[in-house]
Amino acid sequence: MTTAPQPAPPPLPPHDVLAVFCGGDGRHGNLLGVVRDGRVCRGEEARRAVAARLGFSETVFVDDPERGIVDIHTPTVRLPFAGHPLVGAAWLLDLEVVNPPAGEVWVRHDGEFTWIEARAEWAPPRTLRRYASVEEVEGLDVPPPGEWLYAWAWSDEAAGRVRARAFPGRGDGIEEDEATGAAALLLTARLGRALNITQGRGSQLLTAPGPDGLIELGGRVRPLSQPDIRR
Repeated sequence: MTTAPQPAPPPLPPHDVLAVFCGGDGRHGNLLGVVRDGRVCRGEEARRAVAARLGFSETVFVDDPERGIVDIHTPTVRLPFAGHPLVGAAWLLDLEVVNPPAGEVWVRHDGEFTWIEARAEWAPPRTLRRYASVEEVEGLDVPPPGEWLYAWAWSDEAAGRVRARAFPGRGDGIEEDEATGAAALLLTARLGRALNITQGRGSQLLTAPGPDGLIELGGRVRPLSQPDIRR
């Protein structure tokens, strides 16, 4: 008995792919899909499906480019706030303000870095676990799903340099997050100081506490062509 062929999935909406929080050599960074015209993909279920097909930790849908209204999805959940989607969208669209569901996020562009101002309480909960050495962090295996773990250690405490890795633990195929702005905000709030974080394979995130509980989060962004995406 033969089964009927399954219908092909609908084509993906037009989108850009960026690497956000690249290292100083321009490599690495967390991959991000940006659908510039959110009208072509409406509804949470449809947007999650697009995010799942792209396979990145997050995809951002731009619902109003002039006012910077954006909607952020992982393959399984909608997020009110996430760092690398906002830095990436602000860079791509040259925005001065971005408006995710969490609140108004101001942006500044400073040479090779794009910075956003955000509050740590906007970040989803994360387990921040300190390890004794960089070597311990780098030697970690991917833990089983269930806990969103941000593993970190000082590489140079006096200089505010941190080595980190992030494991979302959602069971959605994203075993390790290459660069996690929300967790960087939480760690900065906990430590109360500016940080220079190396995460994943070599991504770089910079943070600086500001007035009234705001924290600046900055990094480099570069666009990717299709042959570059899986590098």
